[in-house]
Amino acid sequence: MTISKQIIITAVLGLSLGLGYSLYEKNTGVEASKQAQAGIAPTESLDHLPDFTYPDLQGNKRSSNEWRDRVVVLNYWASWCPPCKKEIPAFIEVQKQHEDTVQFVGIAIDDPEPVQKFADSKGINYPTLLGGIESIGLSKQLGNRFSGLPFTAIFDQNGKLAFTQTGEISREELEKQLKALL
Repeated sequence: MTISKQIIITAVLGLSLGLGYSLYEKNTGVEASKQAQAGIAPTESLDHLPDFTYPDLQGNKRSSNEWRDRVVVLNYWASWCPPCKKEIPAFIEVQKQHEDTVQFVGIAIDDPEPVQKFADSKGINYPTLLGGIESIGLSKQLGNRFSGLPFTAIFDQNGKLAFTQTGEISREELEKQLKALL
């Protein structure tokens, strides 16, 4: 057997094993078990601000209960994500404008060091939480079907989900959505 045939056979076997294991996880509940360990109900879709607690950049535990009486803009992002970095300056400005009625909360899907460096360089003026990759499950429950970044969810003062967007949100769209809730 030639080396190229061996490589092709190895690649096909590897893909088959990966697909097989993925189907095994789905059919045996392994994925559901992983989600349950992370506190995620796999089939539950949320229409309200979920209960969550993640550490902030100083290591303090922050909970969604802190912002229940405000309009909450929950933004999933990462320091390596260009559209994420592009929308954050508008978040900083809008947070300043509406500091008494709106609370932006960033949930970083990233390591603490690059998040801290980016937050410091941009002067992020709202809580930045370290959700890690596990927090993507929560974004999926809020409507982020493909686990895309950035992902933004906006909740009214009663915690009801009012708007979601996967991908960069423009300042105009953000202000339009907030205006409808304030």
